[in-house]
Amino acid sequence: MALINPHINFNGNAEEAFHFYKSVFGGEFAMIMRFKDISSPENPVSENEANKIMHIALPIGKNILMANDVPESMGRVNENENRSKIAISAESKEEADHLFNGLSAGGNIEMPINNSPWGSYFGMFRDKFGIEWMVDFDPKYKGKP
Repeated sequence: MALINPHINFNGNAEEAFHFYKSVFGGEFAMIMRFKDISSPENPVSENEANKIMHIALPIGKNILMANDVPESMGRVNENENRSKIAISAESKEEADHLFNGLSAGGNIEMPINNSPWGSYFGMFRDKFGIEWMVDFDPKYKGKP
């Protein structure tokens, strides 16, 4: 089965955000590539963008959370994007609490994690970087979609 791996665009703080995500999910980065790593005489990178993230990847289970910093020449991305959320299906209520509490630290909770009317343990929030998340544990599925 194919995997779906979220990719997030940041305005220069991808590395900070991913260190925060790593502190919650654990694990190690599969890749960190900076714009200076792809610089060449044909494709020079400005000094102020050289150390920004061209690609970063954090494996989470079988999935990979990925991101980059958008070059200034391409304009800023919306830091409060509201058309999509990253949904996490936890394998236990304890894991759901850990992820919800860790990722929502410093952010804005839209719906506190609690038992939902549809039978799962569910909550939603925007993290301190403006990314929206949903955390769910449904004992019927035990973390599987």
